Amino acid sequence: MNILFFGPNGSGKGTQGAIVKERYKLPHIESGAIFRENIKGGTELGAKAKAYIDKGDLVPDEITIPMILDRLKQSDCKNGWLLDGFPRNKVQAEKLDESLKKAGIGLDIVVEIILDREIAKNRIMGRRLCVNDNNHPNNIFIDAIKPNGDKCRVCGGSLSTRADDQDEDAINKRHSIYYDTKTGTLASAYYFKKVAEKEGKMRYIELDGKPSVKDVTAELISKL
Repeated sequence: MNILFFGPNGSGKGTQGAIVKERYKLPHIESGAIFRENIKGGTELGAKAKAYIDKGDLVPDEITIPMILDRLKQSDCKNGWLLDGFPRNKVQAEKLDESLKKAGIGLDIVVEIILDREIAKNRIMGRRLCVNDNNHPNNIFIDAIKPNGDKCRVCGGSLSTRADDQDEDAINKRHSIYYDTKTGTLASAYYFKKVAEKEGKMRYIELDGKPSVKDVTAELISKL
């Protein structure tokens, strides 16, 4: 089962991806990790990518996509994989689709977690970290996991915020790329939706991201 995952920051995409990884024993392939692995491993593609990264430039698709394909051909991906974080725009989606087909790698399922932009931003800015355990869920904008005032709802520990969670300009910048339906990340998701409708070889699954993690997981598992 080869899966491509879409969802804005704040939608719980990472959480759902981790659940799918564990349930179906699939490697979770993330584009940033692929860069790090190739650079650390001293590959030719890694060296080319590092030259761009060191200058603060985006790594071209001509380097990124071969890296992804190389990763998808590794032995741990023979029974399926979950790709997250790429493509980020429509052009990348078109190039990835073409490259997968040329390589004979099938894409079985595309998952899109749908969540209103304002709700997604609030979820990010509402996250609170427990001093005792960062995995204790606390969010001032989600009723089911609202903290007890300024104390952790699980253990009563003190809460804090992550600086990047409170950087509204950075959140808006990332979301502007994601929610762009003409050229951005949603445009790339919709590209695959049209491919699914036209070719009938893959399924496009839409999930409502508003309910609880448990409810979203249940809907996702029922549709996989």
